[in-house]
Amino acid sequence: MKIQKGQEKDFEKCVEVNQSSYGKATVDYAIAWAEMMEKQMAEGKAIADIAKQTGHDADTEGITGFMYGCAVNILAKCWEHGEELRKWHNLDTQIGDEGKKANESGGVLNPALLNMGTK
Repeated sequence: MKIQKGQEKDFEKCVEVNQSSYGKATVDYAIAWAEMMEKQMAEGKAIADIAKQTGHDADTEGITGFMYGCAVNILAKCWEHGEELRKWHNLDTQIGDEGKKANESGGVLNPALLNMGTK
């Protein structure tokens, strides 16, 4: 996984503090997902075209929605292509226009939400 320049220490700290089984599974998932995307990006594919499938393929341990959101946050901050992934994730996750707003503010939507509304 290619770490964004200047984020090496933050990523090392993330790995260091996430040694519980839950935290480690989240970090391991983020790394595996990024590596799968990097491989396909080297073949000329765009994140928007590969993120969803590689995200499923990288999930070998049964991650939760919260873990997925944490992985997106890790990658958004530390991965060389994290900003592009963050923007894709927000638009893919949005129900209304909150993904667009998150993209403008620099945030990451939490995918572990339950929508009880009737539309």
